[in-house]
Amino acid sequence: MRDWGLSWGGWLDNRRGEWWLLGQLVLIALDIALPAWPSLWRSPPGVMVAGGLVLIGGLVLAAVAFVQLGSSLTPLPEPMPNAELKAQGLYGFCRHPLYLAVLVCAMGMALIKGGVLHPLLLMGLVVLLRGKAKREEQALVRHYPDYAAYQQRVPAFFPGF
Repeated sequence: MRDWGLSWGGWLDNRRGEWWLLGQLVLIALDIALPAWPSLWRSPPGVMVAGGLVLIGGLVLAAVAFVQLGSSLTPLPEPMPNAELKAQGLYGFCRHPLYLAVLVCAMGMALIKGGVLHPLLLMGLVVLLRGKAKREEQALVRHYPDYAAYQQRVPAFFPGF
């Protein structure tokens, strides 16, 4: 954990964007733990199966992004001091494939569980991850001289968003 730059002081004063991570973890935990609400609006079996496939797709996307990021991986929106800029593979398709994977998984959960709560949690994750990505990109522009050109070439999540 310390290798990622996490510290007690950071959790208190948000020096490396720890509060963005905390918000992300809370929303993900709620998405996993909470049942469908209202329970009358459960997803039909076909939608649940589709949701399961979307969830699996998101998990695969996350696994590939983790591997491709390698030692540059950090859960915080500040780059690792000696990390290299990744711009190939998934990172050549979108600048934040791990955030996209979280959103795809949340979409799968919304389809599996149904109700209105899980689509609201998905929307909360969209807002939070867009904010975290903006914070991260400010740091990446400072850290990598070529990042601004990369921003112009590659969309943050997917084209048009």
